Amino acid sequence: MQSFARGLAVIRAFDAEHAALTLSEVARRAEVPPAAARRFLRTLESLGYVRADSRSFSLTPRVLELGFSYLSALSLPEVMQPHLERLSREVGESVSAAVLSGTDIVYVARVPTRRIMTVGITIGTRFPAYATSMGRVLLAQLPADELSAVISESRPSPLTERTLTDPTALAEEIARAGAQGWALVDGELELGLRALAAPVRGREGAVVAAVNISTSAGSGSSERVREHHLPLLIASAEAIEAELRLL
Repeated sequence: MQSFARGLAVIRAFDAEHAALTLSEVARRAEVPPAAARRFLRTLESLGYVRADSRSFSLTPRVLELGFSYLSALSLPEVMQPHLERLSREVGESVSAAVLSGTDIVYVARVPTRRIMTVGITIGTRFPAYATSMGRVLLAQLPADELSAVISESRPSPLTERTLTDPTALAEEIARAGAQGWALVDGELELGLRALAAPVRGREGAVVAAVNISTSAGSGSSERVREHHLPLLIASAEAIEAELRLL
């Protein structure tokens, strides 16, 4: 089990900003000894998931099979996509959907209109849940002990000068999101980015995903976002839920 976890850590060491890494960089980012990193990289290379080029390593397109296996078994993205496209047209903004994965959110569907963040967002992009609107509505569904553990494991750090990092304040904000049924995060993940999210419930009533609208802080006040965007967001989430109940 430990070897499996370390192998996954080696794969996760690569991302959009670290597409090619040396052995020592992989070991450092995956937090494994260099000898273990070398062993895992060679195994992944033999399986076709990693390619070696001189002194660096990079993932091959075959690694996408791991994510597609999950997405193909998950009907959420294909159910959500038409609703996200409609919502994006209504508000003229980028719209996304994500699920909770440990301490992170993972994007499973997206309709971009323009690039707001300095980091590009694609299917599979991960962000710390504590600093995102979708993360907060997803975390709000966890039992108190699990939420406390996730916040502790996240080790909240100031991603911007506005990021909420105090564990008690975070727990209160997440509880507020759960009580009101939506979350608004303004400049906590990246300055200038304002995001509004609502949960999506599956057939059994449990929250299975979140949808959000991302805007720039200069596109209007947070009050306008709540007054104009929120009803449309809630309506889209409810439409997705209605379709999920038919599956």
